[in-house]
Amino acid sequence: MESLKSNFSKSIDPTSSISKWTGRKIGGSHEGTIHLRNGELQFDNDQLVGGKFEIDMNTIAVTDLTGDMQAKLEGHLKSDDFFSVEQHPIAHLKITDVQSQGQHYQVSADLTVKGIKHPVSFPLEVSENGATTTLTIDRSKYNVKYGSKSFFKSLGDNLIHDNFDVEVDLKF
Repeated sequence: MESLKSNFSKSIDPTSSISKWTGRKIGGSHEGTIHLRNGELQFDNDQLVGGKFEIDMNTIAVTDLTGDMQAKLEGHLKSDDFFSVEQHPIAHLKITDVQSQGQHYQVSADLTVKGIKHPVSFPLEVSENGATTTLTIDRSKYNVKYGSKSFFKSLGDNLIHDNFDVEVDLKF
C-alpha cells in the first residue's frame, strides 16, 4: 500500500499555466489571457488544504482583437477605468477553506484586486500534473466601475456585465 504524503506544496509553473478570461457586454464579448506571477497548492495526506497565487495584472492581454483595437482595449483594461494596473500590478488569491469531494474540491478563497479583498468560491479539479477551474468574478466588488450597472443605472446599450469568467489551467 502506497503511503500518503503529508504537508507538502506543489508550485505552479507560470509559463505553462494558462488563464483565459471572458468579459461580456450588450451585443458581444471580449476574450483574453492573464498570467500568474507565481503560486502553489498545499496538500496534507494527498488532499488539498490550501494555496496562494499572485496574478500579474500587467499581463492582461486581449486575444479576440488585433492591431490598434487590441492595444486600445488592453490599455483601457489596465487604466484606472478598470484594473488600475500601475497602482495595483499584482492581484492575490489565497485559499481559505477546502471541501473535498475526491479529486474534486469546492474552494473558498480571498481574492484581492486593486487592494480590495472579497471572498470567492469555485470548484477545483486536481490531477497529478495540475489543476483546473472556472471562476466567475464580480468586478463591481473590486471598484471596477466602468460601464457597470451597479454604479451607473442609465447605460443602455453601453452596459458591460459585472461578472466575468476566468478559465484556469494550472500546471505543476
